[in-house]
Amino acid sequence: MPPSPDRARLVGTAEIGEEFGVSTGTVTLWYNNRETTGFPDTAGSKGRARQWEHGAVSDWFAAKEKPRLQEAGAAIAGDPDELLNATQVAKLLGYKNANQITNYLRNNPGYFPEPDVVEELGTPERPWTRKQWRRSTVTEWAASRRGKGNRRDLARQEVLPEVTLDGDPDELLAAPAAAALLGYKNTSSFSSSLSQGLLPRLRETDGTLPAARGSRPAWTRRRILDQAAERSNRTRRTSSPEG
Repeated sequence: MPPSPDRARLVGTAEIGEEFGVSTGTVTLWYNNRETTGFPDTAGSKGRARQWEHGAVSDWFAAKEKPRLQEAGAAIAGDPDELLNATQVAKLLGYKNANQITNYLRNNPGYFPEPDVVEELGTPERPWTRKQWRRSTVTEWAASRRGKGNRRDLARQEVLPEVTLDGDPDELLAAPAAAALLGYKNTSSFSSSLSQGLLPRLRETDGTLPAARGSRPAWTRRRILDQAAERSNRTRRTSSPEG
């Protein structure tokens, strides 16, 4: 049976970086060291830029992610009703710290499950909340995720807002609008790049906007467009064979 059109289509470093949440320089490094990384060989070129078969790249990322997910799956075996805080959840899923869980909840609503229990703690002067997830909630999410490539199914369901380039430069925009302006296909890819430090101009926020639970970070249109220009220049440099 011939491969599906999606698996057979050719993609470059920029498209791979955007879909799987890595820098184009990292893709080039993996390719240059493919004898040890196992990264697939090129299937063609567009001008001087290398291109790969999408299916081969997706399979490589799935294989790369599988050991970590298997380890996480073994770690989260236990009492399905046990409540885990964000730090415990992050550890069981193989993340370095709870920041990844926080980023999922704040910047990509709907991707990671909402906490099963939210406790309002602290004092009126210094309130804080403790979020907890049942072990079964985390188990089900880890089992359904099946690696980074699975995010493409979520991307098909998400419709980013239409945002104009020539709007008020001081208007505050949240993650979905920022993702649209920066050319991402979905909020998940944007959030991944942000958490990896690939969008340095957006490390600092300009304010917040209301959200279903509290508030969410926001940036001015001016700052986002500055980042878009910087990202475009960087992509052109790293996509060249010399990069």
